[in-house]
Amino acid sequence: MSDLKINNITDRTGDSGPVIAGVSTVTSTGAFTVPVGPTEMRGGRGRGVIYAGWLSPANLPNINFIEIATTGNAEEFGEMTVARRGIGDAGSASATRGLVAGGYGSANEVDIDYVTFSSKGGASDFGDLRNGVRTAASCSDSTRGITAGGQNDAPAAVDYIDYVTISSIGDGTEFGELSSNKRNMFGLNSPVRGVFGGGYQSPGTGTNLIEYVTIQTTGNTKDFGNLTNAGKVASGASNTTRGVIALGFIHPANTNIIDYITIATLGNAADFGDLTVARLGSSALASQTRGVFAGGSISPTGSNVIDYVTIATTGNATDFGDTTVLMDTQPCGLSDVHGGLG
Repeated sequence: MSDLKINNITDRTGDSGPVIAGVSTVTSTGAFTVPVGPTEMRGGRGRGVIYAGWLSPANLPNINFIEIATTGNAEEFGEMTVARRGIGDAGSASATRGLVAGGYGSANEVDIDYVTFSSKGGASDFGDLRNGVRTAASCSDSTRGITAGGQNDAPAAVDYIDYVTISSIGDGTEFGELSSNKRNMFGLNSPVRGVFGGGYQSPGTGTNLIEYVTIQTTGNTKDFGNLTNAGKVASGASNTTRGVIALGFIHPANTNIIDYITIATLGNAADFGDLTVARLGSSALASQTRGVFAGGSISPTGSNVIDYVTIATTGNATDFGDTTVLMDTQPCGLSDVHGGLG
């Protein structure tokens, strides 16, 4: 093999060196692989996206974004394909694309939206769930998104679980079933497991049950353990090892309680700390170091509060900043660096 000897590399004008965006992978002591493809498909940016949901008297189309490693106020990302509320914890994502499933527009939605994290162009249509639901929960690894439970038009909770391949565009396929009909659950993930828990069991009884699936298989959920309380409108976020869960509502009031679990084990959740403000149904998203909770219901209206915790520790949440609008009735959060991506 001939040596390639280069003293310097400049741009066409000779003023500066080339800019290499995205992830560069070292393949030997003397070479690296230059990232290919359009910049927006290279991922790894540490961005969180938040679907707003509802502020009385109307559904909101707003989508916000934050840079998780910083603190500060959210900025506008664009708009949903359909303005809807009650999305719940139904966000899943790869390193480049985020999906949001269901919700309530003029009826319970079958729509699945997707966003490209590195853009600010709003959402596009991905496909449809097998059934129209709101307040479902989702999890994902780097290739597959899974959506479970929710409330249909009966109205009643359901036990459906759908899955999609995130890099494609298309409709949901049957994965299996929950242990019982449930809505308003949390969803979180490691690269191997998807975990669901809390919420309401039909016809409305709260539950503290936690269950899990292996993301790259299909089949029914298995028992994981219990939350510290029956968190009826819960939301969850995770890195590769630990999940943090805002319980949302413990009868008869909103709560600030945060639980945590170790995803690779089975067992009950333990107390992590408290949110800065007690609220119902905040959105949740994460990086490998931080869990972020945004918006949610603070009677009699929505909240613009964004909190964060350091996932590897325990302790109370810290103020991050504010969303661009008040977000009520279960906004939805997702990120390009969550625990399912390894």
